[in-house]
Amino acid sequence: MNTPPPLADIFADLAAELGLSRPAGQCFSAIWRVTQAPCADDLVAGLGLSRSNISTALKELRAWGLVTVARAPGDRKEYFTAPTDPWEVMRLIIAARQRQVIAPLLDRLLAAEARVEDARIAALHAVLTRTAQAASALTQAEAGAFARRIEAMADPAEPAKKKKKKH
Repeated sequence: MNTPPPLADIFADLAAELGLSRPAGQCFSAIWRVTQAPCADDLVAGLGLSRSNISTALKELRAWGLVTVARAPGDRKEYFTAPTDPWEVMRLIIAARQRQVIAPLLDRLLAAEARVEDARIAALHAVLTRTAQAASALTQAEAGAFARRIEAMADPAEPAKKKKKKH
């Protein structure tokens, strides 16, 4: 059995934390790193995972928008490509998490709010709605604008320091 390269293990751990399966993380790593788009057979050989694990992982990655299928003229195989820009990858991950996690939570909060008049539920719904709107606006941007917005949030301009008066 092949031992996955260290980066594949890192991606597998990261994928698990973000809501993807470990095999999806390993597959993404293999697709993301190469210059020549691999087919499923290449991934099986390179990662040492079963064909069914690879197929399931590729379906998962496609559902998240993290990989696309490419075909070579005269070849029936599907080859897989991934965005090379890490900012684009993160943008796609955030958009997928919003669709898969936040949207269903908003629906559940709305239903709870309709059943029970509770100011805390209404407030939580309002906050989560606003957060989802902000995340949606963020993930609608192209990768460069997404990166600039994240960088601005991570490193806001420091407020001017007050000068101490000398006595």
